[in-house]
Amino acid sequence: MMFVNNLALLPLAPLTQTTSSQILWEQVRESIARISDKETRQNTAAYTNILAGLKFEKDFIRQFLSEDVMQDSVTYQDILQKGEKKEALAFCMSLLDERFGEIDSSIMSRVKVLNKEKLEALGRALLRISSITDLNAWLDTH
Repeated sequence: MMFVNNLALLPLAPLTQTTSSQILWEQVRESIARISDKETRQNTAAYTNILAGLKFEKDFIRQFLSEDVMQDSVTYQDILQKGEKKEALAFCMSLLDERFGEIDSSIMSRVKVLNKEKLEALGRALLRISSITDLNAWLDTH
């Protein structure tokens, strides 16, 4: 099959029509395993996993692609970090709403651009922040 023998097309292989998904996935796994460069192998596995999710259930995909192969992939890490930031932002917004009620959109905009670590720090700081003035001061310094 052209897709499993071409590194550029390999991540698309799970989306192709086949009479046996099992055989296709064995070929995909073997092709990924043959990639000698570790970073390329990890990234290819991550791309393949992402695209395969359009067609297959995650448990089926995990039978053939282990997360261990992808965990160091920059793409996989980026997806995880974005998810973690989204969770941290949602938690901080919930805390801010609980503490101050409706907050001015300019403050919300400043909070939304904080990275995950700063959002976690803000969550801890909200134990000490008692006013919008204090919140603005904290945002000014961070």
